[in-house]
Amino acid sequence: MLSMLARLFKALNAETSPWALAWAFVLGMYMGLTPLLSLHNLIILFLALSLRINLSGFILAWLFFSGLAYLLDPVFDLIGESLLMASALEPMWVAMYENPLARLFQYNHTITLGSLVFCLLVTPIWAPVAYKLIVTYRSRVKAWFDRLRFVQVIKGTKFFAMYQKVSGLRGGSL
Repeated sequence: MLSMLARLFKALNAETSPWALAWAFVLGMYMGLTPLLSLHNLIILFLALSLRINLSGFILAWLFFSGLAYLLDPVFDLIGESLLMASALEPMWVAMYENPLARLFQYNHTITLGSLVFCLLVTPIWAPVAYKLIVTYRSRVKAWFDRLRFVQVIKGTKFFAMYQKVSGLRGGSL
């Protein structure tokens, strides 16, 4: 867990695009808030592994939102139940249930449907907020930390210069 946090801080401090980190947090939100054993999570996992996002950020967001999901389950159940009971949507639900491929997505379950709809509604808010948090961290917190005297002393040592040289050979960055 600590190594994952270290990788996340390394990515936050690196030249990684803030949007790549923000989308890692968004995909982690989908994995965490929706039931784990569902077909759409397999698609989310495929996207997370195929796109250039930070996997440490994805996994940490997944863990964080998995804990939050237990608190939000009643909300997901309410959203899913109200959508499944809407008489205007009944023909669509019947058609989806009769289709074997659509049945694999398990949208006839209230929490699965409610959590996915919740995530779809929250994504346009969470993605820019995550981006703004990353940019703010880089401009304020990292800059403040770099100005600390003990950090400047550590960065001025020969050991740190040697570490940077070796980490540059490996392709890593601090």
